[in-house]
Amino acid sequence: MAPGQIFRNAPTGGHGQGDGVNADAPTPLRRGWTTGTCAAAAAAAAYQATLTGRFPDPVTIGLPRGGTVTLPLARAERCGSAATVGVIKDAGDDPDVTHGAEVSATVVPAAAGSGVTFRAGPGVGTVTRPGLPLPVGEPAINPGPRAMIRDTLGRVAARFGGSGDATVTIAIAGGEILAAKTLNARLGIEGGLSVLGTTGVVVPFSCAAWIHSIHRGIDVALAAGLSHLAAATGSTSEAAVRRRYGLPDVALIDMGDFVGGTLKYLRRHPVERLSLAGGFAKLAKLAQGHLNLHSSRSRLDLERLAGRAAALGAASATAALLRQASTAAEALMIADGAGLRLADAVAADALAVVGAALDPRTSVEILVFDRAGALIGRAP
Repeated sequence: MAPGQIFRNAPTGGHGQGDGVNADAPTPLRRGWTTGTCAAAAAAAAYQATLTGRFPDPVTIGLPRGGTVTLPLARAERCGSAATVGVIKDAGDDPDVTHGAEVSATVVPAAAGSGVTFRAGPGVGTVTRPGLPLPVGEPAINPGPRAMIRDTLGRVAARFGGSGDATVTIAIAGGEILAAKTLNARLGIEGGLSVLGTTGVVVPFSCAAWIHSIHRGIDVALAAGLSHLAAATGSTSEAAVRRRYGLPDVALIDMGDFVGGTLKYLRRHPVERLSLAGGFAKLAKLAQGHLNLHSSRSRLDLERLAGRAAALGAASATAALLRQASTAAEALMIADGAGLRLADAVAADALAVVGAALDPRTSVEILVFDRAGALIGRAP
């Protein structure tokens, strides 16, 4: 995953890297720091204390793509040869589930040449399924943060005379509870959160972290040997397609509005069968060729929808009503009242868009559900 933990019911648009601007404000949204950055800063301060007996407060560390960040310490403790430092996660203006949580690192120096060993403290999960960028059984401290921590310990060692070798235990206060709001359990991360971050910086309301989560979900499903995946735009369609096929959690891909990011990854990592599910409004936009279904990125063309209805035999008066509809739901109601199978037509058009984006070996179906989870359209 990219910076930021993903809410299960987050506003579609994602969290993590990328620029975001609040349309109601004249200034850009405030950036924040990933859990990996907070963990690296805490580890640097704790390791320095083991070498010098003093905690730097604030502590300054380098970022993976250049520049530095300076963070204050929320907690600093010594116990024998170990030192523990806590840093409060500031996600800026991103609605990150870990915002305000204390990320702590306990560092115990190790023998020269032994390297850095990572441990999961309270609130940090453990990898239990293959397919993630860490082996099963490892603490869910992603490769990016691990590299940051190794680098910061090496810099501290070079400055204060250590070897840079240590056992580092990362903890996140309340992480077990916060993890229930993320996709971690579905990805096979149990017991807490992941320590995340590739750039070290959280930029509000970007799509990168959500898409990264989609990719990891596909990786885990393929590693589990599944041949049938279901990608859904929301919780109602996901629950409906799960009931329809009895699919396990690991087969369900929460793609939100990011159809393009999902299909592009599935083209490179094909699956035997894909069920793509969503509501009428979202899939009607997909049928018109939009691959990002967020309202800020795409709009439903009612003129085209009316033309599609006309091709199904809609009377001119019905087509006129469709052009004047206020919402996709109203358009569907008008079509239903005229006896038109508009949801099936939308599914067929969406199937053509999706099929063109995927490896031809993947068998695809489109399922359109209403707000109660009833199937109203399907292709083929």
